[in-house]
Amino acid sequence: MASADLEKKAKEAFIDDHFELAADLYSQAIALSPNSADLFVDRAQANIKLQNFTEAVADANKAIELDPSIAKAYLRKGVACIKLEEYQTAKTALENGATLAPADSRFTKLIEECDQLIAEEAQELPTQLAEKPSTDVVTPNNLPPSVELSSQEKAASTTKLKYRHEFYQKPEEVVVTIFAKRIPANCVVVDFGEQILSVTIEVPGEEAYHFQPRLFGKIVPSKSRYEVMSTKIEIRLAKADAVHWTSLEFNKDVAVVQKVNVPGGNEKPTYPSSKPKRVDWDKLEAQVKKEEKDEKLDGDAALNKFFRDIYKDADEDTRRAMQKSFVESNGTVLSTNWKEVGTKKVEGSAPDGMELKKWEH
Repeated sequence: MASADLEKKAKEAFIDDHFELAADLYSQAIALSPNSADLFVDRAQANIKLQNFTEAVADANKAIELDPSIAKAYLRKGVACIKLEEYQTAKTALENGATLAPADSRFTKLIEECDQLIAEEAQELPTQLAEKPSTDVVTPNNLPPSVELSSQEKAASTTKLKYRHEFYQKPEEVVVTIFAKRIPANCVVVDFGEQILSVTIEVPGEEAYHFQPRLFGKIVPSKSRYEVMSTKIEIRLAKADAVHWTSLEFNKDVAVVQKVNVPGGNEKPTYPSSKPKRVDWDKLEAQVKKEEKDEKLDGDAALNKFFRDIYKDADEDTRRAMQKSFVESNGTVLSTNWKEVGTKKVEGSAPDGMELKKWEH
């Protein structure tokens, strides 16, 4: 069946509210006419009706790439981004569309809606962060994992996605790696939204790869970047807020994210410690008891696990500092600052009310 015939049937299905059928027919038409921007615009509308908002954004982006003069493409992107709570991205798309269709009142109304939602979101953010106060006690529960994949991501990588991906994070950014070998840079398109990452790999003669997750948290698109290497594509997402991502993709069941304590201005950093500090034995004992309760470990085993969890995510200098300070202080000082403890011996520090003695053998 010709592309035009499929497009006609898709429009009829859409009018009859058969949105899933319409999207499927548009997909078949796109396979025959991959450079038709109008087909991507229409499929975006069908995806919006199906509440497939990330797919709708991807379709709108593709339509804009093929023909930047189609106002409806910006309208579709704006509507989908509003549904995804990406209000700033939506506003930018709508403003671009409004310049192409200044008489279309839909752009004006949606831009006003975005302004209102952006203002409301700005008021809510400080309250949300305050609900999860940071702590200067380093525990296994608040240490960032090096690499972790959600069950949804694992399923997607094995059943839907052609290339494997993983991520790790720092306080200020999330690094996503897609393992795709020998991909020409001109075959890779990466778009950054306020809370959407869109990756498309189109190699001639192969099925196109699309990865469009709604991200766990918001990012700064202008500060995000990517690089196509010989064995992988490395994507660096600049976090909009200093929060710890428990997964790469958004999960509506996660109510509030945990704020990471990042030093700013003249404030002294509290994680990790910038100077040797005496071990707070009461807090450490409480943590050990919690480990024993949760995992039914003996006291020494729980203590060892506690230190292993801190140690495994540290860099080389931090590990050296932890080893040296703990050994030289006979287990009474634990420092993560190599510059502080690397040039001198770390003296022991006994808990309040106790005296530090050297044992003679």
